[in-house]
Amino acid sequence: MSITLTEAAADRVQSFLTNRGHGLGVRLGVKTSGCSGLAYVLEFVDDLDEDDQVFEDRGVKVIIDKKSLLYLDGTELDYGKEGLNEGFKFNNPNVTDQCGCGESFKV
Repeated sequence: MSITLTEAAADRVQSFLTNRGHGLGVRLGVKTSGCSGLAYVLEFVDDLDEDDQVFEDRGVKVIIDKKSLLYLDGTELDYGKEGLNEGFKFNNPNVTDQCGCGESFKV
């Protein structure tokens, strides 16, 4: 099981953590939402939970709870800019369908 980051994503997370002044890393997760069923959650982590799995890639700790790992195993987190839009992108090989707006997905 693994989670990876592109160089752009790792740089962006490191930048956020530096500006924040503290934090262990970033949490990736899923929640029930949207028309396709699941949506991604991305947040900073200050303390680990008992069931957390910790991956490290490019110097960044990525923390995932066991339930979310079932849906996110093999995912690559990317960061990019397209025109006026910028943000993180989840390249998840487990996705079988997603809604038209790209906000939710199905595994």
